[in-house]
Amino acid sequence: MSSPQSNEHKVDASWIGWFVGNKSNEFVCRVPIDFIDDKFNLTGLEYSEDTVNVILEPYFDRSVAWVSGHEEKLYGMIHAKYIMTERGVEDMRLKYEMGDFGSCPKFYCKGQKALPVGLSDEWGHSTVKIYCPSCRDVFRPRYRPKLDGAMFGTSFPHLFFMELPMLRPEPPVEKYVPRLHGFQLHESAFMPLDPRDSSRESSPKSFKSSSPSFFPD
Repeated sequence: MSSPQSNEHKVDASWIGWFVGNKSNEFVCRVPIDFIDDKFNLTGLEYSEDTVNVILEPYFDRSVAWVSGHEEKLYGMIHAKYIMTERGVEDMRLKYEMGDFGSCPKFYCKGQKALPVGLSDEWGHSTVKIYCPSCRDVFRPRYRPKLDGAMFGTSFPHLFFMELPMLRPEPPVEKYVPRLHGFQLHESAFMPLDPRDSSRESSPKSFKSSSPSFFPD
């Protein structure tokens, strides 16, 4: 007969467990120990052995938020490499299908699930954004996590759908059409005013010629 303790849920006391389990880090997946332990996957990254050891620490003292301050950056840059692998794409697929990354805020995308993306592959340039595969636009996450965009990189969402083309959604069928009194506005109505015409704004001719044009459908 198994002891009562054997059926208890085991708490992940590692640094990775602490970091991934942080409420503001839902976008991040768990990078396997063997991937981090492989020096090949650390190629090109600046790090110290002490920082690696903290990340791999199986019993991290959670009362100390950061040991040196470099752990998040190193893990983040390793994470960017991992999610570009077959295993990493699969891990991110599970999070994508669960809606962990949020959805597109555009009305006509109808809640399309999004993927995280960085606007730079270098650390410290900007925080993570979300990419909508339907309208192919980029937005700030709803809850605005403070994760660095380099943790995901500029290529991840595009590789994701190259690897999993069956998940790629169709573009929105509908599109918002600006109208005035029921008539569709012509593109010229959205053109900025020419600075050379600013001196003639008060003249009747300028008012007549600069009024927005429109045409019926």
